[in-house]
Amino acid sequence: MNLSPDWVPLLAARGWETRHWSQLGSAHAPDTELMRWARAEGHVVLTQDLDFSQLLFATRDGGPSVVLLRMENEFDAAARARVCAALAQAEAALAAGALLTISGRRVRLRRLPLVP
Repeated sequence: MNLSPDWVPLLAARGWETRHWSQLGSAHAPDTELMRWARAEGHVVLTQDLDFSQLLFATRDGGPSVVLLRMENEFDAAARARVCAALAQAEAALAAGALLTISGRRVRLRRLPLVP
């Protein structure tokens, strides 16, 4: 819920099946509910919420994959292009289970499960 629904057509135009949680569940649903749905449906969670990466670390689950955006302006065209390029490059890893963190300067990929 913390990302604009404008991401849906942008990602769909690049061939990724995309949904916004506002179309699927309650805005007040706990993060664990969204994670359960994404894991069951084979979807990747795209978010700016650090709670999702913390959930992956705490549970040591192998999925769902999470893409964590750490950008100042999600509406910036260059930032969106950077996100799409990083998603395309990490597509196989995300299908297998990964945490992809994209910031203004860096892209970091960690395979799941996350272990200390």
